[in-house]
Amino acid sequence: MGSVDLRYEVAQNAYIKLVLHSLKHPSSAVNGILIGRVSPSNDTVEITDAVPLFHSHIPLLPQLEISLILIEEYFSAKGLNIVGYFHANERSDDHELGGVAKNIGDHICRYFPQAAILLLDNKKLEGLKKSKERGAVMQLYLRDASKNWKLAQPDGNSRFSLKEPSANLVLSDYISSEKWNNIVDFDDHLDDISKDWLNPGLFN
Repeated sequence: MGSVDLRYEVAQNAYIKLVLHSLKHPSSAVNGILIGRVSPSNDTVEITDAVPLFHSHIPLLPQLEISLILIEEYFSAKGLNIVGYFHANERSDDHELGGVAKNIGDHICRYFPQAAILLLDNKKLEGLKKSKERGAVMQLYLRDASKNWKLAQPDGNSRFSLKEPSANLVLSDYISSEKWNNIVDFDDHLDDISKDWLNPGLFN
């Protein structure tokens, strides 16, 4: 089954983790890895968790390769896979999926052909801060038959959804309390290995 047949559903904690990572580094491009599995019914990619990667020097391959190996080892033991990639552009007015994001997405597709890219939608994020946005503040990109990344049409809503409808309400509370300060990504971990990239205490 190709990605053309699948829906994509993101769990609340994974979704919140990715947005908070972006908010912690508002003037930088940030990225992350999507963790999950294909549903037992084979019609949905369930994004159950996410790992914040970097907020500087995103194109550097050695760090990316190291992080992907560690992530794959940890989650495969739990029966989960790397199922996609998250990217937030450096400029809030940049709504394009750039070459770096596409290249990392292509790399993940070699191991999980139905992989998706989620791109942060800064316009929707601003709406969320004003309590006007109910849908996911991300856009879904999938590879077409020619292996080009395309925005899921018509607007992605029918293919991509939040598992918990209340996710944005919870996220808004975390934004109000500046919870993003507690997020640890791989950059932080490489600087100080005592910082846990799994963020085990984030939602306590």
